[in-house]
Amino acid sequence: MSGPRSIGVLGLARSGRAAALLALAAGNRVFASDAGASPALRAAADAVRAAGGEAETGGHDVDRLAACDLVVVSPGIPPSAPVLRELSARGVRCISELEFAFTHLRAPVVAVTGTNGKSTVTALTAHLLQAAGLKAVAAGNIGLALSEVARGEEQPDWVVVEVSSFQLAGIETFAPRIGVVTNLSPDHLDRYPSVEAYYADKAQLFRNATAESRWVLNGEDEAVLRLAGDAPGQRYLFRVRTAPAAGERGGWIDEAGELMLRLDDEAVALVRGQELRILGEHNRANALAAALAAALAGADADALREGLRSFRALEHRLEPVVERDGVLWINDSKATNIASTRVALRSMDRPTVLLLGGRHKGEPYTMLEPELGEHVKAVIAYGEAGPIVVADLADRVRVEHVTGTFEEVVARAAELATSGDAVLLSPACASFDMFRDYEERGRRFKELALAGVGRGA
Repeated sequence: MSGPRSIGVLGLARSGRAAALLALAAGNRVFASDAGASPALRAAADAVRAAGGEAETGGHDVDRLAACDLVVVSPGIPPSAPVLRELSARGVRCISELEFAFTHLRAPVVAVTGTNGKSTVTALTAHLLQAAGLKAVAAGNIGLALSEVARGEEQPDWVVVEVSSFQLAGIETFAPRIGVVTNLSPDHLDRYPSVEAYYADKAQLFRNATAESRWVLNGEDEAVLRLAGDAPGQRYLFRVRTAPAAGERGGWIDEAGELMLRLDDEAVALVRGQELRILGEHNRANALAAALAAALAGADADALREGLRSFRALEHRLEPVVERDGVLWINDSKATNIASTRVALRSMDRPTVLLLGGRHKGEPYTMLEPELGEHVKAVIAYGEAGPIVVADLADRVRVEHVTGTFEEVVARAAELATSGDAVLLSPACASFDMFRDYEERGRRFKELALAGVGRGA
């Protein structure tokens, strides 16, 4: 597909770099811009220049971007970014990298969105399709950038794309063959003016729905069902705590704990919940969502069973790290909001020392109270949010405020945990006060856990 002659690319991280190279491969002129100037970003700029484009780091030349026929926006740039507001005021057409890649893609798409569970459902859906012998790739916020997939000469049978609200905000024609919404809860309130604005961008998933669309929806989340509204297409509901309505298509867990699927008139049993290698009720919901999406894309029941039994937890998502001296260490660094941490705590079957803190995202930690009373023996409050955690929770649970390094935080958790306990990093906060991202935070936690910090190991 030929595009505008002049394309600006905003952001030079993984997705932006891929979009710039895709635009150049399609015969366009490219000007790529990133306000950062890290070695990785400078290397990306060099790659764009080597492919025939122009690129800048360390700031945005808004006049150059505004002169482009189209600006492609990387997913890491929030809709509220000043450069985007300036381009909008000048009437520049801006689309997301998701939209740009989709216009060049020659493979059908499964799109996965929601507040929590997106990465697990995306990876698991691709895994199930691969178990069925199909060439499937995970892309978007997980795996390859979608523009990288679109640039490939050989296209897969299916692309399973994790899509964020920021990406969906900038779509025009994006239309997945199968769409999945895992759940909805307040998030990104540090970047959105309201919950309603955040949900409105999520609702863009349904913008180009047709009668041929297939929607896999959380049947126990009223916000998800409202989000879908009366969008055209067939609905398949998944649920883990309630029984399906008579004749309902979707997935559920029966009284024996078996994961069940029904796409037409016949219900099919897949696996028992305890056969899954991923922890918690929420991951049984993720497994049902992924199984439905994969089945709709052509995976048979045997492939689903094999794939569900063999899939392992993603890194930083309720990831068991090590059990030492009877204490299980669990890395859930991806839990950057209250809802994610609540889900993690519900998955605990041991007394838990919870590491809670980082950069505050605007939600009150009192929202954790129901789960704290049931599962948590102590909270370690740390980072910029530490004083807020203490103020919110000190009269509800044992809270210790550790003001030192992350190593000191983990060491204190080790001192508090005894045999039969769990130490859970599920911070309900962003990581940027101490770390580059949640991945660096999670890997440091794992290093310290494996080294036996605080235990004299």
